Amino acid sequence: MEKQTAIVTGSAQGIGKAIAMRLAKDGFNVVISDVNLESAKKVAEEIRALGVGSAAVKADVSSREEVGKLVEETVKSFGTLDVYVSNAGIAQVKPLLEVTEEEMQRIFKINVFGTIFGLQAAAEQMKLQPQGGKIINAASIAAHKGMSMLGMYSATKFAVRAITQAAAQELAQFKITVNAYCPGIVMTPMWDLIDEKMAEYMGLKRGEALAKYSEGIILGRTEQPEDVANFVSYLASQDSNYMTGQSVLIDGGILFS
Repeated sequence: MEKQTAIVTGSAQGIGKAIAMRLAKDGFNVVISDVNLESAKKVAEEIRALGVGSAAVKADVSSREEVGKLVEETVKSFGTLDVYVSNAGIAQVKPLLEVTEEEMQRIFKINVFGTIFGLQAAAEQMKLQPQGGKIINAASIAAHKGMSMLGMYSATKFAVRAITQAAAQELAQFKITVNAYCPGIVMTPMWDLIDEKMAEYMGLKRGEALAKYSEGIILGRTEQPEDVANFVSYLASQDSNYMTGQSVLIDGGILFS
């Protein structure tokens, strides 16, 4: 394909890194964006070793200004922005009756505000491009079913699903598609934290909460970051040109819709 450029937020580790590496193997220039600049630089080095362009940019997605600069620096370096993967996010394990206002503000600023800021900055650039572009948001199985002990996280991911649907309708006229991926139980540091906190509340040993929730996966194994990355590769490709507004479960068969 003609050389294209993608931004992946929260891509210094976990799902974000797997997505960035897969897009690089697909031939994209990839900008690694994360709050941890040193780790982001290491991923960018790995990508450049594959023979494609890469850069590391420190950006906090909860800051509209930093997200705007992220897009500006990307276009300045590579000329276009063809794919924006809004992957950065955080989880919280806590009963709804115990959630504080400060905790609500933090998770919404990162997961929801961050998604909107990325959407706005990416779309404004893509509107200037005759080919438009693709915006890909991180949702979750928790965007399809509210999860006990993950109430605030579920609320943010339901919001991402709604934003994805609304943005797809608003941006279609500019040749911009908007879709989301909805992973299940992915073996990343985020799920290590969820398992640890779940175990504390449920009186279980470390690993037992993960095992309990994994029992419902009909494919018989937990998800790897590469499983998610493979699907995002499709969303970023020309093969998905006639798809927009969708939040697709990629969870090994936990939920069905």
